[in-house]
Amino acid sequence: MHSFASLALFALPLLAAVAPVVAQGGQICGPGKLCPASAPCCSEYGFCGSGHFCLGGCNPLWSKSPGSCEPEPVCKDATHTFADNSRILSNSTQYNGNATGYDWVVDKGQVINTNQNGGELALLLTQTNGGTRISSTRYVHYGNITARMKTSKWAGVVSAFITMSDSKDEIDWEWPGINTTQAQTNYFWLGVANYSANHGSTINGVSDTYSNYHDYTIDWQPSQLVFSIDGKTVRTITKESTLNGGVYQYPTTPARVQISLWPAGINTSAPGTVTWAGGMINWNDPDYVAAGGHFSNVISSVTIKCADPTPLPTNATGYVYGANDTTGIPTILITNHTTMTNGAVGGFAGLGAGALGFSGVWAVVAILGGVVALL
Repeated sequence: MHSFASLALFALPLLAAVAPVVAQGGQICGPGKLCPASAPCCSEYGFCGSGHFCLGGCNPLWSKSPGSCEPEPVCKDATHTFADNSRILSNSTQYNGNATGYDWVVDKGQVINTNQNGGELALLLTQTNGGTRISSTRYVHYGNITARMKTSKWAGVVSAFITMSDSKDEIDWEWPGINTTQAQTNYFWLGVANYSANHGSTINGVSDTYSNYHDYTIDWQPSQLVFSIDGKTVRTITKESTLNGGVYQYPTTPARVQISLWPAGINTSAPGTVTWAGGMINWNDPDYVAAGGHFSNVISSVTIKCADPTPLPTNATGYVYGANDTTGIPTILITNHTTMTNGAVGGFAGLGAGALGFSGVWAVVAILGGVVALL
């Protein structure tokens, strides 16, 4: 299976949107190619920069240091509905890390409110916009996430509901192309592109995913990952089953919730991707024309129930990365520092959590006038 959020497929349409900011750094970052001090943050699309490059999607493992990225806003229980779009920032480049101001940002594309059923959010795909993706401003570090939604139904058009961490841990629900009686699940660990049968799974016999609302759930816990539809478990993955070469290749790092609609059936996609998605997109489809020139999927609500492995202190604001443990898995710290790029003096960014010497998986970090103390 493929994923809109799995780097290449969605990166290309987004490069046009970030190109003006790329000029701040421009250097490509990735494994073994860390960003320089002049442009310390590695964006999710593999370019070094500063400012909003240091927010959602900033990869701490490829930045100058783990602390180059701003803290990831901590999880909060919530049910997000869409009576209006006041909690959605339509341009992600204007986001400054204030998760209390917005619940979602539009990374690319366009959303509209249908004004039906008390308010629904529609993600649009046009021939020119490259698809639409929204991301939560807050991160989940284990939890139960349910999206109540209707998918697309057209050849080459893919709907997705996923969690994506800044270090590329990923958990997926996907609905490719014209098959509205199936749903697909997948997971990835630290960006390793493993498409083996034990990673991906197809659930058959789902009642019309385009016409009917369904509740799709990702129940991500430290010991197991459970996928369910309308409250019925359809797949379970245990952490123990992911052991490979002495390492558990299981998602463990805080992740944003992302929902998208993207074009797989286009000339720039690999032939296998086009086939998987049901063929090439017909931009003359009567549904596309009747809608005024777009395809869409629809979201009624997103419910998030946090399950942090250690209770968060009342003043906790963000997750930050520490050094990798002995198996190469990043440790996660908690901070009470601002998550905003224009935050107060004494910032965490640039110091590097790994350089601070914390070996525990959980620690609470306060930075007061440059002094580091455990709370």
